[in-house]
Amino acid sequence: MRFDEIAAQKPLSPEQARLKSMKDRVKRDQEAVKAERARQKIKAGQSELGRSTSVS
Repeated sequence: MRFDEIAAQKPLSPEQARLKSMKDRVKRDQEAVKAERARQKIKAGQSELGRSTSVS
């Protein structure tokens, strides 16, 4: 990418910065919830697998 292709960005106003921060926090929290659900699903699957092998 050449230097003249990069557009200069103006700094965000305090209101815009606050809104961007809130949006970023929501995205991070959604990813954290998704990861936690995956961890719980894996843990449940492992315990189920452990129960099925000990019953055999």
